[in-house]
Amino acid sequence: MIGPLTVLLAFLLGGIPFGLIIVRLMTGKDVRESGSGNIGATNVLRTTGRMAGILTLLLDALKGTFAVHVADYLTHGSVLWMSAAALAALLGHAFSPMLKFKGGKAVATFIGAFAYLTPMPLLAVVVIFILVLVYTRYLSLASIIAAGLFPVACWMILHPDWPVLVAALAAAALVVVRHRDNIDRILAGNERVFQFKKTV
Repeated sequence: MIGPLTVLLAFLLGGIPFGLIIVRLMTGKDVRESGSGNIGATNVLRTTGRMAGILTLLLDALKGTFAVHVADYLTHGSVLWMSAAALAALLGHAFSPMLKFKGGKAVATFIGAFAYLTPMPLLAVVVIFILVLVYTRYLSLASIIAAGLFPVACWMILHPDWPVLVAALAAAALVVVRHRDNIDRILAGNERVFQFKKTV
C-alpha cells in the first residue's frame, strides 16, 4: 500500500505550480496570461525576470527530487516505486490537478527527478543539452534532443532494471510530446531563441 501512496504523493507534488505561485506573489499577475501561457521557468523568465525564472526552475526541479526521495525513503529503496514516483512527478507537473489538469512541459521536474534516480545518465544529457543550446540558441530543441537521448544514456551507462528504463522512456516521450508546438515552430523557422532575460 505504501508504494501506490508514494506515487500519488509524487503526482501531487509535481502538480504544485510554482511558476504560477511565484509570478502571482511577485507581480499579482497570472503567468498563464502572458508570453506563451506556460507555467514553466522559461515563460516565467521571459515575462517576469531572472529571479522569478531561476526560482521557478529550482523549485520545479526540487519537487521532482523530493518526490523520488520520499519514495526511496518510504519504500526502502524500491527501484519500482522510485521509478514510478519520478514519472508521476512529471505527469503531475504536465497535468496539474491544481490547474484543471493543465500544466507545463516538465523539463525542470524531469531534471530533478532523474538527478536523484539516475544521476550519471542525467548529467550526460545535460551536457548535450548545453551544447545544443549554445550552438542553436533554441531551448526547446535542446530539451527535445536531451530528453530523446536520455533513455539511450540510461541504457548505455547503467543497464538499469526495467522499471528505470520504462520510466526513462515514458518521461522522454512526455517531454517531447509536450514540446509539439515548439517542434512545429522550429520546422517553420519561427521559434524564439533563448535569452537569459525578461523579453515580454
